[in-house]
Amino acid sequence: MQEDSKENQENIENPGLPRRFFLLLATGMILVFAGALAIFAASIAGGGGSTSGGVVIFIGPFPIVFGAGPDAGLLVLAGVILAAVSVVLVLLWRRKLVASGD
Repeated sequence: MQEDSKENQENIENPGLPRRFFLLLATGMILVFAGALAIFAASIAGGGGSTSGGVVIFIGPFPIVFGAGPDAGLLVLAGVILAAVSVVLVLLWRRKLVASGD
């Protein structure tokens, strides 16, 4: 019984992964919100420039790529590079977790 209370006390004092996860989640949400505000402000300011868009969707290991506008090629290339970097980071993170035994 006393061991259970010691484990609970350790979990309270050292939150570990849940705290880091919350910080990363909050940071991501703040960045998305800031980006949406920047796009909103740019659309209100006008400018009359052309618009371009690109999307990369991964279904398993297969990318599906869409693009429209004069700069679509660059946007799609940037999306593919970012997606590849994120896949590599996830694989490295997974390897680190498996090696540490978690």
